[in-house]
Order: sequence, then C-alpha cells, then structure tokens
Amino acid sequence: MLDVQAIRKDFDILGREMRGKPLVYLDNAATTQKPRVVIEALVEYYRNYNANIHRGIYYLSELATEKYEQVREKTARFIGAPDPATIIFTRNTTEAINLVAYAWGRQYIEPGDEIVLTEMEHHSNLVPWQLLAQEKGARLRHIGITEDGRLALDDLDEIITERTKLLSITRMSNVLGTINPVKPLIDRAHAKGAICLIDGAQGVPHLPTEVLELDCDFLAFSAHKMLGPTGVGVLYGKREWLERMPPFLGGGDMISRVWLDRATWNKLPWKYEAGTPNIADVIAFGAALDYLEQIGMEAVRAHERELTAYALEQLSRVPGIRIFGPRHVEDRGGVISFDLEGVHPHDIGQLLDAEGVAIRAGHHCCQPLMERLDVSATARASFYIYNTEEEVDRLVEAVRKVERVFSRAVN
Repeated sequence: MLDVQAIRKDFDILGREMRGKPLVYLDNAATTQKPRVVIEALVEYYRNYNANIHRGIYYLSELATEKYEQVREKTARFIGAPDPATIIFTRNTTEAINLVAYAWGRQYIEPGDEIVLTEMEHHSNLVPWQLLAQEKGARLRHIGITEDGRLALDDLDEIITERTKLLSITRMSNVLGTINPVKPLIDRAHAKGAICLIDGAQGVPHLPTEVLELDCDFLAFSAHKMLGPTGVGVLYGKREWLERMPPFLGGGDMISRVWLDRATWNKLPWKYEAGTPNIADVIAFGAALDYLEQIGMEAVRAHERELTAYALEQLSRVPGIRIFGPRHVEDRGGVISFDLEGVHPHDIGQLLDAEGVAIRAGHHCCQPLMERLDVSATARASFYIYNTEEEVDRLVEAVRKVERVFSRAVN
C-alpha cells in the first residue's frame, strides 16, 4: 500500500487553494502533477549543464548527452524493452502514433488492406489512420463496444482477417476506464499476419507494462501523464520494423552522411530524432521514472483499484447519476466518466470548480465514442498516486450539491 500522505508532500501544488478551498485535483487522465524532484531536475539542467547533445566535444555537452541517454535506458527498463535503441523520443503520444502511420504505414499499407481500430479510441489513434487509409485506399474496421463499455469480441473473426495489416488499440480507455485484453488481440492479429500498435497513453502510467510479454510491435505513451513534463513522448518499436522503416523527419542528427542530392541515415534510435530534442524535459522525465519505480507499478495499480472501487460505490448513490464503463474494478483503471440527468457536463465541471474540485468535462477527444454512448460529453474524474478517499468524498459531495441545485431549479 502507498503512503499517500508522504507522497502528497512531494507535490507542492496539492497544498494550494482553488476558489478559496483546498484543491482536489482529479484530471490526471489529461495530465498529472509533477513531484518536486522532477521540477528540480528540469531546473538543474538549465542552471548547471545546459548544452546541446550528441555533437559537442566539451564537458557540458558530454554531461547533457550522458544524462539524456540515461533516460532512454531507464525508459527501456520501465517497459521491459531489452534494447534502449528501440526507444524513440517524440513530443507526445500523438506524434509517436503519427510517426508509425507515416513511416510504417506509407511503406506497407496498400489499396484494399484493412486497419482495425476500436470505437473507444482517442482521436490520436483514429485520425492518423483515417488520413493513411484515405491516401492509400485502405479500409478502416472497428471493434465495437458493449453496453457496459467493454470491447465486443463476438464477431472478431469477421473483423481481424487475412486482409488486416494493422491492429491499433488503446490499452486503457481515457473515457470508460476500460482495460482492454490487448494480449489475446495481439496474438490473434499476429496469427493473421498483421502488426500491432498499443496506445499506452493511459495504460503505461497506471499498469505494469512489459512489451516482450505483450509482444506488441509498437507502443506509444507520454511523459506528462506519468509525473513527467509536457513535450515528451515515447515510441517503442521492434527493431526489425524500426530498421526497415524510412525516417519520419529529415534534418540534423538523423543523418549519417549528406550530399547535395541525397543522404544516408543515422543508426537507431537517432534515425527518428531529427534536430535538437527536448533535452531538459527528457532528463526531467528520468526523475519521474525513478519516482514511479521506487513506488512500484504494482502498488500504483493497487492504490488506484482501491480508490476507484470506493469512488464507484459512493458516486453510484447520487440521484440521477449515470456512470459509464465497466462496473467491475478489476476491468477498469482510475477513470470515471459520468453524467447527471438534466445537467450538462460543462455545468458540472464549472460548479465543481467552485468547490475546489478539478475534473474534465467534454468529449475527451473521443467524439465517435460520445456518439456511441448517445451523449455530447461527459464529466470525468481521474485518479493517481496522490489522491485520497477524502478527496473522493469531496468530489461526491460536490456532485451531490450540483444535483440539488439543478433539482431545485427544475422544481
């Protein structure tokens, strides 16, 4: 079990007030708060060894390069990748997925090929494949969802077929909280000759992740959803694919040799990291990885499972509430989307803000899923390692207050 009170002391922002009340931060699916060690690592780079990397033959550059590349090794260990060269730093999950759509997709997708997605995907795992399919004459197929927010797998044999070239799927829904059975789906897709990408933006920060066990071909995730800074994403790819794919961006550092009319490419991983990277934030991400490794991802999952179970139980008692996604806590992560009868989610969000409770309200970059759920938007509370049952109580009481205010307005 986590010592949550000790953890909270590492996050200065959690001690501030919002609207004159103690802050309850429950928008972790959008971005997490940053512990002091992450902020200090960022400042230390700029204060003590700010220099460009890979190119300088002086001490500051060599030190910055060493610190930067150490984070690549830490990232590989964190997800169980045996080779740090298969870790590519990007700006975010979105860019990592676009890298695959561009560099792999434009090389290997042909007219008539099929790309399999799901109805619960974030726009970042829909739009790049829509663009690719339109360009290449490919077809998109979608695995549907059940009424309780799980993947509908009954007709999977008709969706994943010999025509399937790619399965791209979220490990955990940012709306429903659903933890998808990605391993058997990957195995099935591989049996048909397809490759598999996992959108790990929600999964990696909350669940133990071993890419060799999952056998995914690609995994994309972001630092800022796991205590790190914004502006850093990660793409893991199997070496066989990264070696065969062309570069994503052209420019400095991704080249081996350049002539006026042609160029050859750098070796992995720098083949995909053109130009000066986000050095400071990658180094600070290393501090976030150290922090999470010290806690242990099994402990992170156990804490969220307990907190989510408590929140589901308490929220379900609010009159007029509808909670989306699986009700069994083993099948979902620390994300709870809901609505209140007769109340727009934006009104819920604003009224909760007045109570010092920060949640997200909107379509969460999942408009097709909203259409499937027959709503325009939802309110969403999402938890992380520093959240407590007392904060859940604050959330529930604030939601009850919203329900009472609108009930009186109607009556």
